[in-house]
Amino acid sequence: MQPTILFSDRDVRALLPMRECIDVMRGALRAVAAGTAILPLRTVIRLPDSPNAFATMPAVLGDDRPVLGAKIITVFPGNDSTPYDAHIGVVLLFDSTHGSLLAIADASSITAIRTSAVSGLATSLLARDDASELAILGAGVLAMPHLEAVRCVRPIRRVRVWSRSGTRATAFAERAHRETGLDVVTCAGVEEAVHGADVVCTITASRTPVLEGRWLSPGVHINAVGASLASARELDSAAVAAARLFVDRRESALAEAGDYLIPLAEGAIGAAHILGELGELVSGSVTGRTQRDDITLFKSLGLAVEDVAALRHIHDKGRASGAGVPVSLGGLRT
Repeated sequence: MQPTILFSDRDVRALLPMRECIDVMRGALRAVAAGTAILPLRTVIRLPDSPNAFATMPAVLGDDRPVLGAKIITVFPGNDSTPYDAHIGVVLLFDSTHGSLLAIADASSITAIRTSAVSGLATSLLARDDASELAILGAGVLAMPHLEAVRCVRPIRRVRVWSRSGTRATAFAERAHRETGLDVVTCAGVEEAVHGADVVCTITASRTPVLEGRWLSPGVHINAVGASLASARELDSAAVAAARLFVDRRESALAEAGDYLIPLAEGAIGAAHILGELGELVSGSVTGRTQRDDITLFKSLGLAVEDVAALRHIHDKGRASGAGVPVSLGGLRT
């Protein structure tokens, strides 16, 4: 029996580089579209009189190398102003032969990398080939990995960043310029940040719209990432109505995507406004951008199958390189 391997956040970052993760997400979302993944909706327990929550996200990835697993996390939005991440927890990976526990890994780092990688995948499928102007709304933990992910798939030359925290936006701009050499500027308002942008990533904690449709340039692609509740959204109804909308999974969007559900309830869009899933774009069964001036929108919610696929990749590389810490947790009858 193989020992269970523990992977720290440092191990995760070393074993899951962004370009590799984008390819891993391509395969995972193709499996979702093909129906070879089992993916119930996440279970969320809201703590009494608090914005905080405890969530479980199980999945079975039933492709050519089936595995099963789950992410178990706490979501504490108030951690934004503390040294702690807003999402803290672990991802678990089990084999599909005996159900043995193969790996346990830090969830914060996996979540940040795979979320950004999925946005990178969406950008590769939907943004114009020559997209070079990137706007990032929000300067938290997802800002740098989103910059990295988009740069993996498009020739970004200039970055504009906006955040409600001007100090955080400035710190991000300085770090991003130092690490990439790109022209990275801070903006006082969202309209300024997105004006003329080819790609926009919304990664805020806002529950009300920060991005308005009247500010969008023809041909822009948007990755809407920050909101994951039916009652929360980062885009106004005009922005959603103007866009060709794609999601990670329809069932999740119909239950959790306020960016879709609120304009639907308002009558600004119809039920058919979701044109497809990313996995369907990967397989070619649906059409993404049809012309240069199309506005395209990917609404990201995050799927457990992405976490499981990411940890399978980490585990494979970790076993080959000797990374991680093996532990014996039982499960074998003696």
